[in-house]
Formats: sequence, C-alpha cells, structure tokens
Amino acid sequence: MSVKLILLQSGESIVSEIKEGYFQDKLVCYILENPCIVFVNGTYKILDQEDNADTENKVSVSLRRWPSMLSLAKEQMTTIELSPNSIVTVLDPIDSLKKMYETQVLGIKEDESNQSISINDQSDSDQSD
Repeated sequence: MSVKLILLQSGESIVSEIKEGYFQDKLVCYILENPCIVFVNGTYKILDQEDNADTENKVSVSLRRWPSMLSLAKEQMTTIELSPNSIVTVLDPIDSLKKMYETQVLGIKEDESNQSISINDQSDSDQSD
C-alpha cells in the first residue's frame, strides 16, 4: 500500500493508504486503510526577520478520521471500500503531508509532527509504492 491524497466527488480531500480491489481483472473498489480527511485551517507567510521579505508560504492543516461517523460505530473500522465512481483523482501528497499522516495516524515515527506544511513542498524523491 502507498499513502495517497484522494479527491472525492463530494469535494473532500482524504489522505490514506490505498490499494485497488479487483474482481476477475476488473477494478471494483479502492480500499482505504486509516483514511483521514484533510482540513486546511488557513494559510500564512513566514517573513524573513532581516528584510521582511516573504520567504515561505505555509498552510495550517489538521487530520481527522474519515468518515467521521466511525467514531459513533460500535466496531472501529480502519478499512473503507470506495466505489471508483466516488473518486475524482488520486495524487501523491507532498512530503510534509505524508510525514504528518505517517506520524500522527500510522505512528511510524516518534518525532512530534509539525501541523504546518509548506505550500511549495515538492516531492523530489522517486517513490516506489
């Protein structure tokens, strides 16, 4: 599985581990493990203190389990199946969003996650997901 950013027909942005589900060589569903909705809380700029020039754009982001109704369910599901028709596109998340998801949701790293991510953060590493 690989971590992806998923845009749904509903307009929600989800970050999740994802894999494709096939039946008789036909794609029938996407399987999301530990899906979280991405909330953009606002944007801000970091100013260079020496000359007050803009140095970096940042976005404040928070993650919440998705769908939110799962917190009300007796059984705590971590796997969700989605119809291919409900997905607009699947993208690679920027490195800082992927790290935030892996840290906060998957518990992969013990480092404290920064909840601000750089808008200009580009993945320059080849990913073999």
